[in-house]
Amino acid sequence: MKKLILLIFLSIILSALSAQVLLPKVITNNMVLQREKPVAIWGTAAPDEKITVSFAGQTKITHANVHGDWQVKLDPMKASAVPQKMTIIGSNTIELENILVGEVWLCSGQSNMEYPLDRGLKKYAASKRGEDLAKKELVGPRNPLIRYLYVERKLMPVLPTDGWKDTNDTTLRYVSAAGYFFAKELTEKLNVPVGIISSSWGGTRVEQWTPPTAYQQSPLFKDSLVGKKNFKIDGMVPGKMFEGMIRPIIPYTIKGLLWYQGESNLMIHDTTTFIAKTKLMLNTWKSMWQDEDMSFYYVQIAPYHYSKRLKDKNKHGADLLPLYWEAQAQCLDIPKSGMVVTTDLVDNLDDIHPGYKWEVGRRLALWALAKDYGHKKLECSGPLYQKMKVKKHTVELTFTHAKSGLISSDGNALTWFSIAGADQKFYPAKAEIKGKKVIVSAENVPEPVAVRFAWDETAMPNLTNGAKLPASPFRTDSWK
Repeated sequence: MKKLILLIFLSIILSALSAQVLLPKVITNNMVLQREKPVAIWGTAAPDEKITVSFAGQTKITHANVHGDWQVKLDPMKASAVPQKMTIIGSNTIELENILVGEVWLCSGQSNMEYPLDRGLKKYAASKRGEDLAKKELVGPRNPLIRYLYVERKLMPVLPTDGWKDTNDTTLRYVSAAGYFFAKELTEKLNVPVGIISSSWGGTRVEQWTPPTAYQQSPLFKDSLVGKKNFKIDGMVPGKMFEGMIRPIIPYTIKGLLWYQGESNLMIHDTTTFIAKTKLMLNTWKSMWQDEDMSFYYVQIAPYHYSKRLKDKNKHGADLLPLYWEAQAQCLDIPKSGMVVTTDLVDNLDDIHPGYKWEVGRRLALWALAKDYGHKKLECSGPLYQKMKVKKHTVELTFTHAKSGLISSDGNALTWFSIAGADQKFYPAKAEIKGKKVIVSAENVPEPVAVRFAWDETAMPNLTNGAKLPASPFRTDSWK
């Protein structure tokens, strides 16, 4: 009898809870709402329950569907640093406080995006050049316009987060350092609130951030899948991190995506299909967010001794990383994309987690400022190879993103250029800056046909533009 009464009581409690208006864990106090876009607010309630959402002078009314799901969209709003309250009324009332309106960016990828503001949490090595700006940020006053949502590395039925926080909360230590410094740069340049969603997982491959159905429906990949229920693509079950750490965030309105990933795909020598996999992930996300205009700024992985990694299944050559750099650079043909080069931000070639994430964040912000926020004269990229022209015994190289001129970052002769003739044998080359071009030559290559730049996993070259942004590695040939 007692058990029956307890079951009835629990049933009544569960029934009452299911009738209440509930919100996803991405909609909380302290959040930043995206300005100048329709803003999605959603949740669950009893079927057909009337829901009223009020914020910033707007009131939106809807009814939950037969499954209890509901959603409204607030009209586009101007940025506001004045904390405001949102009220959501159904059978119960929810009041969310301290809400700002500004810019919202999702930061995702593997360990170099996960790399926390407090590097001591992962015992990462200290940077050797200049002041440790991350350490300074943790002990000093922080911009109150920055907000963040930190997603933990847990796979749960609900999003593993404690909700939106301001910079006074101690959870800040765990937030992506690159993402934080991106937000810091934007708030200082735009003077509007910036919210970042920090959702990344070390050691993951791009497949794990892509819904499985995307591969099943892809004409390029659907015939390469192995297995039925938990099928694999290149030995990896896709979608694990997407389902737990991205899907629950959708359709929270964002401006764009910051992506820092690739080391794990490189380790399986995935240089040919990585471009298509990245595009598949991004296009699927855009479709699910119903936002084809979403910006996508990513980081090219850094120099590292992959050839020394004896624990990997595949043996790596010194040219594997350049091939991967090449693949990452080809992702620049994605609309509204931009790439950050990091060849100059390495202290130790045996450390796959280089520091200076404040500079990575700043460089990511340059792309957003130039492409999304009207700072059209701001240089956002280092030199990118455009074309070559053979002139007698030399090769003339032309670059985009060279309007500010080309320079040697250390004042010495340009490094890491090599040149080859028709025999396809490359030799170290002399490279000189002439105006906005680079002239390359070698005495033992009298009839040059190809040039390579930084074509080695250890390459940390000194060619930059006037904005001191490093040139991306490249080759003018397609030889194997």
